[in-house]
Amino acid sequence: MLLTRWEPFREWQELLEESFPTSARAFEEYPLMNVWGNENGAVVTAELPGIEPGDVEISAHGDTLTLRGGRKPEELEEGEVCHRCERPCGEFARTLRVPFRIDAEHVQAKLDNGVLVLTLPRAAEDRPRRIAVRAA
Repeated sequence: MLLTRWEPFREWQELLEESFPTSARAFEEYPLMNVWGNENGAVVTAELPGIEPGDVEISAHGDTLTLRGGRKPEELEEGEVCHRCERPCGEFARTLRVPFRIDAEHVQAKLDNGVLVLTLPRAAEDRPRRIAVRAA
């Protein structure tokens, strides 16, 4: 029987690493997004804390939405040392497909308190049409 020493701090560190990914893993799915919609279009929210509106590029083509941007690293004063850096910095790009063609001319974007809200209207030619049934 092999006995191992219980190390509670190692387990706590492993839990933290799973819950708060390192900066390399954090940007794999960044920014975090929520998407919901109806027959007229969709709304996308993305978390972008600390990012200025001019640092985000949004493009829509067909059924694809792309967000690009970047977060600059925090500048430290002379003599300061970062003891823990969990907030990732650097360039990001995230592409999302929606189940309809986007009317790119009428997309609206608003950044408020670190949350980007995008309104994606469905292209007119892609909207469901009601078809009247006639008697023969």
